[in-house]
This record gives sequence, structure tokens and C-alpha cells, in this order.
Amino acid sequence: MDTAAAQDTPQKMRRIVQDIIDALAAGDVKRIVGHYAEDATVEDPVGTEPVRGRTAITEFYERAVAMGARIELVTPIRASHGLAAAMAFNVHVNTPQGEMCIAVVEVLEFDPTLKVTRMRAYWAPDDVSMMPVSEAA
Repeated sequence: MDTAAAQDTPQKMRRIVQDIIDALAAGDVKRIVGHYAEDATVEDPVGTEPVRGRTAITEFYERAVAMGARIELVTPIRASHGLAAAMAFNVHVNTPQGEMCIAVVEVLEFDPTLKVTRMRAYWAPDDVSMMPVSEAA
């Protein structure tokens, strides 16, 4: 990769991550999955069995969209010179019990063509909070 391309790569990765967030808000699973490599993995949360390949990743994001998932960034998207980007966010999802909020740090790794090869979401049970239906209304 030439120097100019290498310097522009962090900005491109940030734009890709922002587009994934925007596509999730729009319910556009095809657009999200289009940013992933064919053999990419999604591990959400880290420590669980990764979802592998575009078909499985499509199903993962279809479930997120069905739950009304929306991302609220808590810091700007960060990118590195090492083909990786990260973001800290709260994801809000609708459940029969009310709105669930999960505090997440997510790391995305990219191949040289800037397709996501690996997404890892860091969160644990104590990062989850609920707003019961009566309070959410």
C-alpha cells in the first residue's frame, strides 16, 4: 500500500464503520453485510462461538434489526494503521420486558480491500441494563 493510501485508510475505515451504524438504523442488512468479507466472523460477545460467513452474518443482523437495535456512540470511532477500527457504544434493543441497553466496545478488523474480516463485541452480563415497559413508555 502506498503512503497516501495508508494515510487515508483510517478515515476510510471510520467511514465504513459509520455506514454500518447508519445501515443498521435504516434496517438495511444487505448494506451492512456488503462491508463484510465472504469468510468474515462475528463474535458477539467475545467468548461465544463466532458466527462465520455472510449467510450467518446476514441472519445475525436480521435478528438485530428485528429487535429494533440502534447504536448510540459514546466516543468517536477510532481507527488504527493496522487495519482495525473500534468504537464504544450503547446498543438499545426492544424486548417484551422493555428496552435493553448494552454497553459495548467493538473492534473490527479489515483486509487490505477494507472488507471487515472479524468483528468482536466486548460486553458482559453486567453491561446490560433494562428499562421496564412501564418506564419506557
